[in-house]
Amino acid sequence: MAKVLASSLRKGNVIDISDKLYVVIAAQNIHPGKGTPVTQLDLRRISDGVKIAERYRTTEQVERAVVEERQHTFLYKDGEGHHFMNPENYDQVVVPEDVIGDQAAYLQEGMVVMLSMHNGNAIAIELPQRVTLEIVETEPTMKGQTASSSYKPAILSNGVRTMVPPHIATGTRIVVMTEDGSYVERAKD
Repeated sequence: MAKVLASSLRKGNVIDISDKLYVVIAAQNIHPGKGTPVTQLDLRRISDGVKIAERYRTTEQVERAVVEERQHTFLYKDGEGHHFMNPENYDQVVVPEDVIGDQAAYLQEGMVVMLSMHNGNAIAIELPQRVTLEIVETEPTMKGQTASSSYKPAILSNGVRTMVPPHIATGTRIVVMTEDGSYVERAKD
């Protein structure tokens, strides 16, 4: 176990609270105008999936669990869960749905992800920051509409809704952030 500052924790980190392992779902540093800055953590207990919220002073030390992080390749999804393969030794790992959560929409066959393993079990997943997806439905492009700050809704090939600039049409491939599904740019392929 290693002690780290609460303010340095990020999504996907694993911490130890009273001999129970928790994975960080969301971490937010809050700096009020008056008073002590705090770190607000949303956590999921690995053993049973219970979600809790904790608040630490940013200077407080937290026990960070020793976790093995390795690259894995996504293969497929079935009734058991999501199947990943270690490209070094070809071992396969099944990751349950609750570990992946809402990030499952961005998983694509052959995608390389970082899996956090503890005692042989997958406890957290980190996707690439950006993925390329196709727009399957959006409003038609209006003539004379410029790429101003007005965005329009669109549905991506993975079923996720996002906002895109007005000049983007159905069938266009775009790059989106996996963290929040926001539009980055038109794909260059």
